[in-house]
Amino acid sequence: MGSVTSTSITYQATAPVIKRPNTVAVGTIVWLGSEVMFFAGLFAIYFTLRSTSPALWEFEADRLNFPYSLTNTIILVSSSFTCQFGVFAAERLQPYATGWKPTQWGMTEWFFLTYALGAIFVAGQIWEYATLVSEGIAIDSNSYGSAFYLTTGFHGLHVTGGLIAFLLVIGRVFSVKNFGHREATSAIVVSYYWHFVDVVWIGLFLVIYVLK
Repeated sequence: MGSVTSTSITYQATAPVIKRPNTVAVGTIVWLGSEVMFFAGLFAIYFTLRSTSPALWEFEADRLNFPYSLTNTIILVSSSFTCQFGVFAAERLQPYATGWKPTQWGMTEWFFLTYALGAIFVAGQIWEYATLVSEGIAIDSNSYGSAFYLTTGFHGLHVTGGLIAFLLVIGRVFSVKNFGHREATSAIVVSYYWHFVDVVWIGLFLVIYVLK
């Protein structure tokens, strides 16, 4: 009789790989959703007060320096682009520049530039406040002043918070030996916040300075 050789076939059960969303990113997006509601309330206050005092709004809005505010807006919007370039560098795990050209910059250089642009915007807003107060437009002068300073002031505080977040992310890069995915995730979620405050300011600029 011939010998029968049996070959055993081993099946390896492989579980499907589930790509779960990053909890930090999801949490940041949910929190930004609550911030949307907060600024929606500020917009509602502004429109309500404007509807009750159209003549006052027409008079006070004409005193705003549109070219100055437009320049400050361009500076802030530009910071969104530099921030995103920093995110691209973080995604390829490049914390520092490999050369002097901007195309060779790392996350740190792009975030420093973003911080500088944001700081210029805040300084410009403070200068605008000082100018308006000297011209008689204060937060307690009338309903226009209250609406103007509440909406733009809370946004300025959010921008300042973003500047602090950039410093924390940059400081974290210098404190770790190896730049990894955790550090890259921190940079990405800060960019979510920064893009959000930029978009909110575009809305405020259109409402306050354009649609007078």
